[in-house]
Amino acid sequence: MKKHTELLFKITHYNNNPYSLMHTAPHSSIELNYIDQIIDLALEEDLGLGDISTSVLNVPQATAQAELTAKEAGFISGIFVAQLVASKVDPEVQFEALVTDGSPISKGDLLIRLKGNATSLLGMERTMLNFLQRMSGIATTTAQYVQAVGPHKTVIVDTRKTAPGMRYIDKMAVRHGGGTNHRIDLSSMVMLKDNHVRLIQESGKSFEQIIEQARRSLPLSTRIEVETTNLKEVERALKAGVDVIMLDNMTLEEMKQAVSLINGECMVEASGNMTLDRIPQVAAIGVDYISVGALTHSIKAFDISMNFI
Repeated sequence: MKKHTELLFKITHYNNNPYSLMHTAPHSSIELNYIDQIIDLALEEDLGLGDISTSVLNVPQATAQAELTAKEAGFISGIFVAQLVASKVDPEVQFEALVTDGSPISKGDLLIRLKGNATSLLGMERTMLNFLQRMSGIATTTAQYVQAVGPHKTVIVDTRKTAPGMRYIDKMAVRHGGGTNHRIDLSSMVMLKDNHVRLIQESGKSFEQIIEQARRSLPLSTRIEVETTNLKEVERALKAGVDVIMLDNMTLEEMKQAVSLINGECMVEASGNMTLDRIPQVAAIGVDYISVGALTHSIKAFDISMNFI
């Protein structure tokens, strides 16, 4: 993994602009390790026993140059991952990024230039594009939701509704689109939903007792969030002293009443059927967060092509 960490400090692009690690590099060694593994799996999946289409050309030493171009406007994500893909297939391939992750791009913009062994370039093409297209699709959609918030303080956050095995990559793309990551996994925070509440009822303990028990047994930095579907549940969560109350699938009027009831005593998250059209109205109510599963669970791939020049 060390060699891939070193790549973070070696990537360069045109005009001698520094590659922004703040926007592109994983925020932890755990994230980097997961990304490294998923790239290995993706390459194994695509290359199989070798690229027989290229092998029949019998040009093992041929050198080629290629350009990756955006075929629509949006926000780019996946440059960092594309660099790792290239380095794994062939460390000798020259990789030049013309844009940084999180940048707005226009149709026709050049994103990456590659130079090296032609067989290597063809071998990395589909895997590189798959990552770039999915991640840029997520970043572009996220940016649309972030922009829809307008002047309000509300933060757009993602969910765990990610492609299996690709959560760290999906959530990185959300950040590149200007969104914020919700919990990465089940160990990140306490989040009690309807099924948890049913278990609490069967345990013989009160809701307040469970929250108090969690406070005693967990580090002070661990947040506790509770899902609510009506004002009665909001009152119960508020009384228990949780950190975040989720308003799940409520109407606008119900959310207004809930925010008024909570009155800043804890953070408020709105969730459920959060379409792009609803975001301005929900943000205007004054919630702190809006969680949107659509950022990652039903994404349209961003259109990017790779062509030899």
